[in-house]
Amino acid sequence: MGLLNSVSFQRLQGGLDAATKRQSVLANNVANVDTPNFKRSDVSFESFLRQQENGLKPTLSAKVSDSRHFQFGTVTGVPAAVVSTDETTSMNNNGNNVDMDREQALSAENQLRYNSYVEQLNSQITMMRTVVQGG
Repeated sequence: MGLLNSVSFQRLQGGLDAATKRQSVLANNVANVDTPNFKRSDVSFESFLRQQENGLKPTLSAKVSDSRHFQFGTVTGVPAAVVSTDETTSMNNNGNNVDMDREQALSAENQLRYNSYVEQLNSQITMMRTVVQGG
């Protein structure tokens, strides 16, 4: 039985992975704040997840009690985080487009998002533990 393979756990894992990747990208942006012609990057995940969820239509889905069963109906995967570079803007005379205030604000937001994912994951594990062990 794959309790940790549920869609909600997969989405939380995807969110944690995206937040980790985003922190790395933001740190790289900050490290290159004075590099001429450096263009900042960002990570997109939550918008892809939201688009995927909005595109879902309720359909008949199968109950799978064995991993050898075929999946049909609503089968959802988790989108991957995508790193994109902003080549169109420029903040400084040297062609660099990193704004330290913006990067710090995005880093703080990302930290809150990461903490939220961890909190949700802990909550779900606590609920499962309560069900398995009894109240």
